[in-house]
Amino acid sequence: MGLVVVISLPLIIFCLLLGFGCYYLGRYKGRQDVRTHVFGAPIPPPGTASKPPPPPPHSKPDNSDSV
Repeated sequence: MGLVVVISLPLIIFCLLLGFGCYYLGRYKGRQDVRTHVFGAPIPPPGTASKPPPPPPHSKPDNSDSV
């Protein structure tokens, strides 16, 4: 019975430490991501010409007259 406690207790402590480590590392990286996050569409690099707007979406012609 003592062998089970000797093996399982360090494993439990290791799992708890690993869980806390992953939690705090993920929280730190998540806060970095929020700080560097840019809202909105990206702007083109300087010196590039602006593209014309895309054409309107194509729609099917109304064929109700030929019925």
